[in-house]
Amino acid sequence: MSTQPDPIPDAIPDAPEDDAAARDIADVPAVEVITTVAVHLMSAAAVKCGLAEDGEAHKDLDEARKLITALAGLVTAGAPEISNFHAAPLRDGLRSLQLAFREASLVPDAPGQGPGEKFTGPVYA
Repeated sequence: MSTQPDPIPDAIPDAPEDDAAARDIADVPAVEVITTVAVHLMSAAAVKCGLAEDGEAHKDLDEARKLITALAGLVTAGAPEISNFHAAPLRDGLRSLQLAFREASLVPDAPGQGPGEKFTGPVYA
């Protein structure tokens, strides 16, 4: 019977900072995690739609489409869990991004086919 070396080297015990980080995230309410992730997705999508200060330099509509679709999924799935108080501004921001994407596109998607619209339904100006 042959023994093979363990593919994972001896584990290094968790550093105290790792334990502190785990405790910190454990103290964060789910609504804060969801809204923070949504804001990060919104910010990244806005940059990729060309809405940043150096807009055209960072514009990438393929990347924006992915980010907006992910945001739409998160907002749609998370809204019932975080209450309308928190979800309404996220929905507004999502709709603004969907409209900005449509405006930035040389060939706009058909209604209902834009980024995230499979989750939100068609977005009209």
